[in-house]
Amino acid sequence: MSTMIADTTAPADVSAGHDSPETRMRAAKDASRETARLTSDGKAKALEAIAAALTAASEDIIAANARDLERGAEEGIGDGLLDRLRLDDKRIQALAAAVREVAALPDPVGRVVGGHRMPNGVALEQVRVPFGVVGAIYEARPNVTVDIAALALRSGNAAVLRGGSAARESNTVLVQVMRDALASAGVSAEAIQTVDDFGRAGATAMMHGRGLIDVLVPRGSAGLIETVVTESTVPVIETGAGVVHIVLDESAPRDWARDIVVNAKVQRPSVCNAVETVLVLRGAADRLVPDVAEALIAQGVTIHGDDDIRRLVPDAVPATEEDWGLEHMSLDLSMRVVDDLDEALAHIRRYSTGHTESIISTDALAIERFLAEVDSAVVMANASTRFTDGGEFGFGAEVGISTQKLHARGPMGLAELTSTKWLARGAGQTRG
Repeated sequence: MSTMIADTTAPADVSAGHDSPETRMRAAKDASRETARLTSDGKAKALEAIAAALTAASEDIIAANARDLERGAEEGIGDGLLDRLRLDDKRIQALAAAVREVAALPDPVGRVVGGHRMPNGVALEQVRVPFGVVGAIYEARPNVTVDIAALALRSGNAAVLRGGSAARESNTVLVQVMRDALASAGVSAEAIQTVDDFGRAGATAMMHGRGLIDVLVPRGSAGLIETVVTESTVPVIETGAGVVHIVLDESAPRDWARDIVVNAKVQRPSVCNAVETVLVLRGAADRLVPDVAEALIAQGVTIHGDDDIRRLVPDAVPATEEDWGLEHMSLDLSMRVVDDLDEALAHIRRYSTGHTESIISTDALAIERFLAEVDSAVVMANASTRFTDGGEFGFGAEVGISTQKLHARGPMGLAELTSTKWLARGAGQTRG
């Protein structure tokens, strides 16, 4: 099957010359050899062109996004997903700024990881190299379209994207804008591909695209992630749902407890690093719960509490067993009183998805035990869980937050989109 590479001197049509997901993935594979050869300055200039194009096309992007929002509201996809789906001028400006931040980051490609000289004189050097083609399957998050494309390009990769039907209008425009920007910068537009218009068949082709896609990243619901992990023949970096916990220790200052919990729940409740369950040690319950609950309720939060919480918070609704393992993605919060830190840790082990947990405490021993024993991608003390984010961590953007333990864990930036290879330089040595 022949592959048509776009003329990089003219705007590229997203669908021109392509008749199947496999053809587009093959085009991305071919383009990845070009992106791998780009200099650091060349990649940065391409990203600057994308950032400028996003700003210039903001009216078109917002108009397309409005159609997605209208359809989503009609289909009842929920306030949380609608918030993730929404693009306005401020969010588009933030996307462009994030692309520029990625462009300004140090290029990981070619970075020496390690090396040594063998006893026979052969010099070994381990260096970072691009994966090749990064695939992403995600839901209702048009910002992910830009974030992953930018990170893939900066790390020398091509990208194949499947953004889901809820954001199809937004993603169509975003992909076209970015492809046109690449063409204007003299880079093959085929380095950014979408298979959205093939529907589920596009996602299936990506999952079975071994040899064409080098690594696949799912972002979205637990069901989507499980499907991709289970069905893919392509290597997958697993991202996870965020059943995120905050523990309030007996020594927690009242203002820290109140401000951190409110921020972690309310600032943006629909995202995966928002807190979903607060565990309060019994010795702190009477002192902390009424104040924290009052502040939450004032922000419109519904508290799902156990019997101890409901004794202290009359407005709380009864918590069910399902609540403890639920990612609410809304202004709902599960709250429970536990006897001690042992019980809090046991609760987290049972219900956590391994994303982010935080403890509010001034007890150094309790803090260090929590940091050491909690087995999540990000473990915090005295900070809002909302900081678990590639941008906040200084990565410019993120591919996702990995909850697995191989290769990458936590927010994934540029380095996590590279592999390594060994370079060996000899002078005629042979093995005896």
